[in-house]
Amino acid sequence: MPEQPHVVWHQTRVQPEDRAAALGQRPMVVWLTGLSGSGKSTLANALEHALHQCGHHSFLLDGDNIRHGLNRDLDLSTAGRQENIRRIGEVTRLLLDAGLIVVTAFISPYRVDRDRVRETVGPERFLEVHVRAALETCEQRDPKGLYARARRGDLRGMTGIDDPYEAPEHPDLVIDTDQCSVAAATEHLLQTLRKRGVV
Repeated sequence: MPEQPHVVWHQTRVQPEDRAAALGQRPMVVWLTGLSGSGKSTLANALEHALHQCGHHSFLLDGDNIRHGLNRDLDLSTAGRQENIRRIGEVTRLLLDAGLIVVTAFISPYRVDRDRVRETVGPERFLEVHVRAALETCEQRDPKGLYARARRGDLRGMTGIDDPYEAPEHPDLVIDTDQCSVAAATEHLLQTLRKRGVV
């Protein structure tokens, strides 16, 4: 999109650090990335619940939920997926500026898009978590029936089948859901957030 010189960012008197101080936490996005069926949404829900139980202020952004509203006009083409993640990055930045801990669950298959979000929100506020599971495991789970449709040829552009998934090269954390329970994975995430001074 071309630059719009007549659009100027309006500075507010209340700054992001003021909002974070009022909430008593350090804003951070926990960016869960992985194949469909790897367990991202399940883990995101568990983490948000754990944060809420501890009195922390968070918000969960889930891929399907976002496509019901904000991004309902986007298709699953490469360009559509890239714009999907770009918009989510902008929403995430606003939520972080509000002082929240943002938990996301998006396949976000392309490294360049995840790197762009990291740049948008600031690398110090971006925790990249690879929710890893073997493709065979994801196909066995197949909660939405997408893999079955892709294997039949009824669905094109399925990540992991006929569209690539570019796993993080240097993630902040890897959660292997073939081996790790939801409870243990949630505790790993909480420990990481504690070490970083987020909670």
